[in-house]
Amino acid sequence: MPTEVLRYAAFTSEDGRGGNPAGVVLDAGGLDEAAMQSIAADLGYSETAFLFPREHEPNVYDVRYFAPEQEVPFCGHATIASGVALVERRPAEELVFHTPAGLVTVSTQRTDHGLVAELTSVSPRVRPAPPELVESVLGALHWSSDDLDPDYPPALANAGSEHLVLVTRTRARLADLHYDYDALAQIMRRQGLITVLLAWPEGRKLYHARNPFAGSGVVEDPATGAAAAAFGGYLRELHKIGPTADLTILQGAEMGRPSRIEVSVQRGEPGVRVRGAASAISA
Repeated sequence: MPTEVLRYAAFTSEDGRGGNPAGVVLDAGGLDEAAMQSIAADLGYSETAFLFPREHEPNVYDVRYFAPEQEVPFCGHATIASGVALVERRPAEELVFHTPAGLVTVSTQRTDHGLVAELTSVSPRVRPAPPELVESVLGALHWSSDDLDPDYPPALANAGSEHLVLVTRTRARLADLHYDYDALAQIMRRQGLITVLLAWPEGRKLYHARNPFAGSGVVEDPATGAAAAAFGGYLRELHKIGPTADLTILQGAEMGRPSRIEVSVQRGEPGVRVRGAASAISA
């Protein structure tokens, strides 16, 4: 029997437009790694999630994520898409995903605009980025160190997958992104980076972001939940937000796919919550 691959857009904007397309296979039993990689490559989305239901454990799944050119340990937008796809078919209060990065929980809520899902990531790890890595990435981006905001030091942030965080001084710098794809892809593969998270703070609770994804075969991601979780951990580590805080990340506008990601941290909760809407899209 052919494998059914669902298509969902996750982190759609408030009017339901945009978002990041993801593939979702709700029961990947019988698929080996080569088959999953082939499906993800053929689909061409930044990630496809493959779910393996656990026998005798309702609403518990093992999950693997594949980009067009490699497997990745965690993907936020495909997790949100999977949560919505599952609950549309069988309501559940909470879903448990055992991912290569660790345990991630997903809850859903029905709103006037459809289903919204919220994941809670693994506990983020944040550390200073090596200067030589920052220099090489800036070179591939055709940026300079003067483009970076000194109040937000470059860092490696990981809430399931590794991201280099670079915060710009201006919205104009973020909007002008024409990078050396091959050079950045080589750096990202060598350093194990899933994306480079480029951000500009419009305010303490509102950020604009772009995410080059060259190392996995995608020029840019229109909405990146894993990077959003990592960014929440980064801001908490820098005390840019309090121990309990909410913020919004807007992404994808330059790609014509406006996306909205809600991020929150809770006092005493090690993981970061990432929330967004998702809906099925046609092939």
